[in-house]
Amino acid sequence: MRKLPRVLVVEDEPAIAELVAVNLRHNGFAPIIATDGDAAQREVDAVLPDVILLDWMLPGHSGLALARRWRQHERTRSVPILMLTARGDEPDKVQGLDAGADDYITKPFSTQELLARIRAVLRRRAPEIVDDAVTVGELTLDAATYRVSFRGQALKVGPTEFKLLHYLMKHAERVHTRGTLLDRIWGDHVFIEERTVDVHVKRLRESLGEAAAMVETVRGAGYRLTAQGSGRSTVA
Repeated sequence: MRKLPRVLVVEDEPAIAELVAVNLRHNGFAPIIATDGDAAQREVDAVLPDVILLDWMLPGHSGLALARRWRQHERTRSVPILMLTARGDEPDKVQGLDAGADDYITKPFSTQELLARIRAVLRRRAPEIVDDAVTVGELTLDAATYRVSFRGQALKVGPTEFKLLHYLMKHAERVHTRGTLLDRIWGDHVFIEERTVDVHVKRLRESLGEAAAMVETVRGAGYRLTAQGSGRSTVA
């Protein structure tokens, strides 16, 4: 018997939670409802879900705090998180993405769009990363041990930024459009905006420190990782 994907629905409004759960059941998913952060953490500790639908505003711990916590732990860092919120302004979206969300859904939303987004993040759950090591200039990434270093000094890089850096290093000196990076890092997901790439490139540069200049912005084209690290990148 085929195992149904487990979807943890973290939502404190019973009507919304039940509506989402019913639609998930009718479309081949196994929903689990948690009404607050503590309950959500207990569910995650008990059985790791395949995807998490996470409300921003929750009693106790906020959705942002939970997303940051789960992204910091090895066991939960690769679980797709879709943020559900009534806050639809761009700064709020950026904040949600910065916290570690893979996607951002603004209330009210259609159930068909929600289901499509869930299927999309599940399709791209397996990243395009093999257990290899790659070096560009003085920057080294080891996918097997999940380590990044520059001039022998270890760097702390988040999970999405790690995948982004790995791809850029494997294809160094080439210019990659935002659309290409979305397809290669996030998968074929029509709902995610190209702004997502800019957010994660910004975070990657912050993580790289002195090596940040190696990630260049090519005006009107996209991004490139270069061993030159000249810092003469242009702003898009």
